[in-house]
Amino acid sequence: MLGKLLDAGALKHHTPIHLIAGQTLTITTDGDFEGDTSRIGCNYPHLATSVAPGSRILCDDGTLQLDVTACRSNEVDVKVLNSHVLEERKSMSLPGAKIRIPGITDKDKHDLVHFALPYAVDIVSGSFVRSAANVRAIRACLGDAGKHIRIHAKIESLEALENLDEILAEADGIHVSRGDLGMELQPEQVFLAQKLIIRKANIAGKPMLQSMTKCPTPTSAECSDVANAVLDGTDAVMLSAETAKGEFPVQAVATMSRICIEAEGSLNYSRLYAKTRDATPRPVSVCEAASSSGVEMALDVQAKLIVSLTDSGSSTLKIAKYRPEAFVVAVTASAHVARQGISVLRAMTGGTDDLILKAIEFAKSKGWIDDGDMVVVLHGLTEDARTSVVKIIQAHAHGYALPLHQPNAVSRLQ
Repeated sequence: MLGKLLDAGALKHHTPIHLIAGQTLTITTDGDFEGDTSRIGCNYPHLATSVAPGSRILCDDGTLQLDVTACRSNEVDVKVLNSHVLEERKSMSLPGAKIRIPGITDKDKHDLVHFALPYAVDIVSGSFVRSAANVRAIRACLGDAGKHIRIHAKIESLEALENLDEILAEADGIHVSRGDLGMELQPEQVFLAQKLIIRKANIAGKPMLQSMTKCPTPTSAECSDVANAVLDGTDAVMLSAETAKGEFPVQAVATMSRICIEAEGSLNYSRLYAKTRDATPRPVSVCEAASSSGVEMALDVQAKLIVSLTDSGSSTLKIAKYRPEAFVVAVTASAHVARQGISVLRAMTGGTDDLILKAIEFAKSKGWIDDGDMVVVLHGLTEDARTSVVKIIQAHAHGYALPLHQPNAVSRLQ
């Protein structure tokens, strides 16, 4: 979703203007005004009441810095802090300001109703989410027809950081926009904000995507940046300019993939599990308790595979929250759950034993497990379940069986 973008408006004759450090510039809230070197327009009608003398305004992705010196009813005066060539309709950011714009625009509503719903998209990402109300507005627009669509919230402002807990409670996933946060916060504060968002998203069991811009031949510092995001618990990293308009998109993805695989190989999964479990508020649902125990059992017996039989996918998300080292295969009859997962086997019919067997054969075909490997199976896990099943089996050439010596980990469920 595009959201509401603040920009600096059009320029006379569509000609870029040269701004000199130290000069005075006036910004008017007349969105139709065609600007010049002394006066420019913007598309935000509440600019004069959202900033105050001493506030900072950033334009063109932060490359032009302006210091507010005076505010009037429909315009503000600013001092240009650095020389810059400004093209028309470049972005405008108001660090720390409470922006008074709709959480969902008319265009967003049109896109949700006329694209997301008819094309059965799996995830929508809300831009400029500042509160839980913004997420609820998206969900309301999707209605019952789109109740299966997951909503991710993009965190890119100080206001969103302040409301992170309530946003996490409503959203299905979180995106961190470090570039936009870098314009809201001091550079030395961005990494702390990133770690805070990742930690809280992990505790809430919500997928965390890290938006990053890297070149196809990254420096050592950039490699460390990606690796640390993985070690902190990020679920996905995203390339932008390199794949959208870069000269080496395939190399960029391949490099990012190698870094992520290397970083994941160094994770201490037992420590990661314990950290997540200890940070999770009590009490938890039966579904989450069983999911947590299943991951712990897999660690204890060094199971290579966790099989989750699921209708809604919620139990598999609970398993993923606790960061198992084993591969996780979700078995579901739901088309949208299958599309939203990573390792998913869509099975339309069959009893429990048949579905488990299909999952084992699927994992074998991928090379994830061999005969003799331990497998943890979870089923009957729903949010309102009173009973759930977690068991350990052993893969065999012609199916599976209970291991000869049941691990002590089973006792934790009693």
